[in-house]
Amino acid sequence: MERRTIGAAALAVGAVGLGCMPMSWAYSGSRQRGDESLRAVHRALDLGSTLLDTADMYGPFTNELLLGRVLKERRQDAFVSTKVGLLVGEQHIVANGRPGYVKRACDASLRRLQTDVIDLYQLHRADPEVPVEETWGAMAELVQAGKVRALGMCAVGARGGRRSGTRLHDTTLRQLRRMQQVFPVSAVQAELSLWSPEALESLLPWCEARGIGFLAAMPLGNGFLTGTLTPGEGFEPDDVRARHPRFTAEMMAANQPIVAGLRRIARRHGEDVTPAQVSLAWVLAQGRHVVPVPGAKRARWVTENAGAAGLRLTAEDLAEVGDLPGARGSWD
Repeated sequence: MERRTIGAAALAVGAVGLGCMPMSWAYSGSRQRGDESLRAVHRALDLGSTLLDTADMYGPFTNELLLGRVLKERRQDAFVSTKVGLLVGEQHIVANGRPGYVKRACDASLRRLQTDVIDLYQLHRADPEVPVEETWGAMAELVQAGKVRALGMCAVGARGGRRSGTRLHDTTLRQLRRMQQVFPVSAVQAELSLWSPEALESLLPWCEARGIGFLAAMPLGNGFLTGTLTPGEGFEPDDVRARHPRFTAEMMAANQPIVAGLRRIARRHGEDVTPAQVSLAWVLAQGRHVVPVPGAKRARWVTENAGAAGLRLTAEDLAEVGDLPGARGSWD
C-alpha cells in the first residue's frame, strides 16, 4: 500500500488507516464480536493499513485491550494512535485535561495496549477548565520521556455547537495556534467525507501549510456512503446513528442520490469497485498528508477499504463528485 507521512517527524503510515471504535463503542453492540474484530485488525496489518486508531474512552478501555492482544504479537507492523482527555460516566462524557491525569492515563493506555510507546497520542477534547497549554505541555513531557513519539489533536465534530457567524473549526484553530507555541502538532483528526466536507474550508489548508498530517475521521459518513444501509431499517438504541439527524428514514431516502452518484463513478472503474472505495479515494485526493481512517470491525470491510488506496479518480470523476447534492439532515 502507498505510504503517507504524518507531521514534521515524517512518521510513515499506510494511506488508509483503520478506525477501531466500532469494535467496542458507539455502533450496534449486539454485532460486536471480539474474535471477528481481532481478525479485522490482523487483516488491516496484512494489507498495509498500519495506522490503528483507538482511544481510552472507547468501551471505555476495552478497545485498547483488544488492540493490545494484536500488538503483543505484531507491534512492529503497526502505527498505534490513541487518545486522552475524555472520561465516560453513566450518562455523560466530560473532558479532563489536568496534567497529572494525562500522565496517568498514558501509563494506563500503554499497559492496555501492551506496548512501551504510543506512536501518536491525541488530545480528544480540550478541557475548558484547564488552559490547553498546560494539557499540551504534559503531553509533550510524555514525548520527552520516550512514552510517546508524536502528538495530535482531535477537532470538534461537524455537529458540534458553534456560535452564529463563526466557522466550524475556528475554536480548534485557535487552540492549535496556542499548542504550537508549546510543542509541535504532528496530526489533526477531524471529520471529512463527501457529506461532511467542512474541514476543506479552513482546517485542512491550515494543516497543509504547516506540514501537519490530517486524519480524516468518519470518511464513509458513518457508513451511509457505503451504500449498504437501507432507509427505514432502523438502528439499535446504543448506535449513535439512532440519534443522528441524517439517519432518519426520511433523510436516508432523501440522500440516496449521493450514493447513486458514487455507484455511477464506481462502475466506470470496474465491476468490483464500490461506492465506499470511491468515497475513500475522494478523501485521499484531498492532499498528500490526508489519511482516511474508516471504522470497521470485519475483515471483509477492512479489505474493501484498503483497496481504495489503489483507486485513482480522474478529473471527470472528481468533477462529478463535486456536482453531487449536499447531504441533508432532519434540521434542514
